[in-house]
Amino acid sequence: MSTKQRWVEQPDGYLNRTPVLQFILVSILFAIWAVSSSLNDILITQFKAVFDLSDFATAFVQSAFYGGYFIIAIPASLFIKKTSYKAGIIAGLSLFALGCLMFFPASQFATYGIFLFAIFIEAIGLSFLETSGDTYATLLGPKRLGTLRLNISQTMNALGLIIGILLGKYLVFQDTNLKTEMAGLSKAAAQAYGTEQLSRTLSPYKYVLIALGVLIVLFVITKFPSGRPKTTEGKVASASLKETLSYLMKNNRYKRGILSQFIYIGAQTGIWSFTMRLALNMFPSFSDRDASNFMLWSYAFFFVGRFFGSYLLSKFRETRVLATYLVLGTLMLIGTVFIHNIIAVWLAVGVSFFLGPGWPTIYSRTLETVTDRRYTETAGAIIVMAIVGGAVLPALQGALSDATSMQFSFILPAIELLAVAWYFWTEMKHDTLTPQQKKEIALSKQ
Repeated sequence: MSTKQRWVEQPDGYLNRTPVLQFILVSILFAIWAVSSSLNDILITQFKAVFDLSDFATAFVQSAFYGGYFIIAIPASLFIKKTSYKAGIIAGLSLFALGCLMFFPASQFATYGIFLFAIFIEAIGLSFLETSGDTYATLLGPKRLGTLRLNISQTMNALGLIIGILLGKYLVFQDTNLKTEMAGLSKAAAQAYGTEQLSRTLSPYKYVLIALGVLIVLFVITKFPSGRPKTTEGKVASASLKETLSYLMKNNRYKRGILSQFIYIGAQTGIWSFTMRLALNMFPSFSDRDASNFMLWSYAFFFVGRFFGSYLLSKFRETRVLATYLVLGTLMLIGTVFIHNIIAVWLAVGVSFFLGPGWPTIYSRTLETVTDRRYTETAGAIIVMAIVGGAVLPALQGALSDATSMQFSFILPAIELLAVAWYFWTEMKHDTLTPQQKKEIALSKQ
């Protein structure tokens, strides 16, 4: 696909303007990996019933998923550094497709371990995509608008979550409570019925595979900017892994950002992983499809919250916006813990509104602390590695649920959101300019 190049790459890798087609394609990646993340919540509900798992054991779906991110992020960044962001994206899409294909033999063997392995392979591809896409979205235009661009791209992430839950609701779930229905069957009948239900999990992945094939072709034929800093001689500037890690270890604000991202993604994943379980536990008469409606609303709130958050971030200082969002989210989760009726579930749903701008804002803010652009790829990869919080903290929430109750377990993400709110509070001293003031300064330098 040949398009007239209308952008100019700056020495630091940013562009003088945003190339619309390329930005749209990169933003679509945020939707496609969100579909996979959303389907994990469907899989958790199915696996708990079919394999008769504890809440702690079901959390290993997220452990396999986010563990793949953690392990592969640095190798992905090295691959991108040796090749390009475009090559990293194509590799990620291909590995993602391989992971989706592995669900088909996994459904035939019908064992929890094989499904977890397929999810892990899928996550390897997604790690390439996020390591490429999160950083690349910030680079596709003027530097001062990097956070806003990432929030706009992440709005597609919210749309992908909605698509994923709709695929699960209508292609996987039925108008029954699977766990209750299997409890009334003999062991042999329950096993056969469980295997049949597992085969239903394949349907969404057929559509995902088609989308991945189209995206691979589009990325292959479209020209993209390098997004790489240049030396005075015009060569790509780079640094060794050892030099990069030494630089990053001395950057205290960067390390605080990494910790906050770890906690934030753990809280978000825990809330979404257990919202359907909370509804089914509190109201056993709900069918699986009834429970999936709560996730559909969660992602709708998330979408609106991210969209509204992007607007606020274009007007106000990001630390103030995020600190306020997260404190309000904490209060809603406290309501989830202590209100013993349907309002508790709706508060768990509504908190998603305040999760919207969290990940992209922490990501871009943390990356901005890396002032030497030679370290950007690896620095971005390590921020992606913080996604491993989604492997660790939901497992702790599951263990807390097994020890107490599903409802009380939501106290853990409440504490986690409050900790991230504190991070933004401490960052306020570094956030002294409004978006308008930043724009005026940037224009004065041109």
